[in-house]
Amino acid sequence: MSRRLPSTPPNLPGFAFVRVLGSGGFADVFLYEQNMPRRLVAVKVLLAEVVNDELRQMFQAEANVMAQLSSHPSILTVYQAGVAADGRPYLVMEFCPTGLGQRYRTTQIPLAEALSTGVRMASAVETAHRHNVLHRDIKPSNILTTAYGHPVLSDFGIAATIGEVETTDAIGMSIPWSAPEVLHDDIGGTVRSEVWSLGATVYSLLAGRSPFEEPNGDNSPNQVMARIRRAGPRPTGRSDVPASLEEILARAMSKRPADRQAGALEFGRDLQSVEEELGLPQTSLEVVTEEWEMALAADVDVDERTRIVAGPITGRRPVPRRRRPNDAMAATTLRGDSRASATSTDADGDADPRSSRRSRRAAWTIAAASVLLVGVVTTGIVVLTTATAPIPVVTDVQAVVRGETVTFTWNDPGLRPEDAYIVTIDDLARPAQRDPRIQVAASGGDHVCASVSVARDGKSGSPSEQRCVDVEP
Repeated sequence: MSRRLPSTPPNLPGFAFVRVLGSGGFADVFLYEQNMPRRLVAVKVLLAEVVNDELRQMFQAEANVMAQLSSHPSILTVYQAGVAADGRPYLVMEFCPTGLGQRYRTTQIPLAEALSTGVRMASAVETAHRHNVLHRDIKPSNILTTAYGHPVLSDFGIAATIGEVETTDAIGMSIPWSAPEVLHDDIGGTVRSEVWSLGATVYSLLAGRSPFEEPNGDNSPNQVMARIRRAGPRPTGRSDVPASLEEILARAMSKRPADRQAGALEFGRDLQSVEEELGLPQTSLEVVTEEWEMALAADVDVDERTRIVAGPITGRRPVPRRRRPNDAMAATTLRGDSRASATSTDADGDADPRSSRRSRRAAWTIAAASVLLVGVVTTGIVVLTTATAPIPVVTDVQAVVRGETVTFTWNDPGLRPEDAYIVTIDDLARPAQRDPRIQVAASGGDHVCASVSVARDGKSGSPSEQRCVDVEP
């Protein structure tokens, strides 16, 4: 099937068209330059031939939920939305030159980066959950990278309100990163199914493939679904991945939802514990503050809050009817993941191949809110970088003994905000810390030694000269 040509870029007041970024089945994404303030932006535009009242409403819902959530540092920023003069709805978003959708398959992602990205995505998902929103399409290709190298979660096109997804007639899904209950048990999505997807995503970043993909094996949609249903994931196969992380990912992808972490926050904390175990700088878990939530509750009429649903709501059904992914569409999910994503979404779909034409149209309507961008072009985009500065070295460790406590102190050699100290006491590394002092319990007659190094970007600098002290009996 030949790929269609992109549609004509709309004339948007205050924006100058630059080039096409990508095309999907229901929308195109263009690079524009905004005049004031001057910046490059990605503009997602629905195709004129697919626009109808239902799709327009869904597009508006996506814009609203992303606008509410995009103040989060790990969620793609939405600047504005509107309707062009020719009637096509559009969404103006932050331009992200690259993403993880192709990189994780072609380049081994460092362990420290995979852990940090996992914590950031857990923060983003936890924030969405606190807004009563399920993402439902967490996967590597929906993690984009800003011009400054920060990972952000994109594509809330098939997001849904927690507790209401069971009433949805159709759902777009990406099979390799979908929990078994979503694939087989007619569950549109839950907090714990999102934990499964987070675990599968971090696994993919480490392994260079989705969890149930067999290298050189049969990776047809039906086979992948069968593996997800009957077995747990195999180890990542990387020698630098500790057993504790393998266990965390296996727990996140447990077949029984109750066996997984209770939510994205717990999953993120588990990843932080691995960072601490490895002596890496600990990535912050950034979630919406209680004060902000209370302010929102006080200032916004509950009835006016955005309610995001994935499709027509027909009332709760005690037993939702069974849905099966369309094999052809699901195959696109498996193949499409190897393509780079510049800024937005993919057209993965889910519909019963035996369903009526009306249901099939509904499935395509859902997929319309999630468009896969291909053919990333970065020509003309200049990212300013600075040479990597050497990791500073601690040179002045001092020790003071008071009773049975030894206090080691040192001066800040020039830490960056993301740096941390790694203190080694008697050849045993302690968890990363920012405080330039550490207290060690000791007994009379002990000989206690300490050295300090600086950790930056997952690497440790040269250790200080070891400082030793004797504790009097």
